[in-house]
Amino acid sequence: MLNLIWAFVVGIVVGLIARWIMPGAHGMGLIMTGVLGIVGSLVGGFIANLFTDSKNKPFHPAGILMSILGAILILWVAQLLHR
Repeated sequence: MLNLIWAFVVGIVVGLIARWIMPGAHGMGLIMTGVLGIVGSLVGGFIANLFTDSKNKPFHPAGILMSILGAILILWVAQLLHR
């Protein structure tokens, strides 16, 4: 249970950083920002796994940077679909 809470807190931080970097109004609250960060972490981890071999490591070397880049990618796609 504590792992889920920790993932959501990190997701909020990642989502806030991605929203701060990406220009424009996003119209989402704190919960959706946390979901954005968590999904961004999944997307960033998937992209990093395409280029590295870290399947047996407990922590991915890309870490928070790829999580932020994944969240920015999701925001960008959402802006394209919203137009």
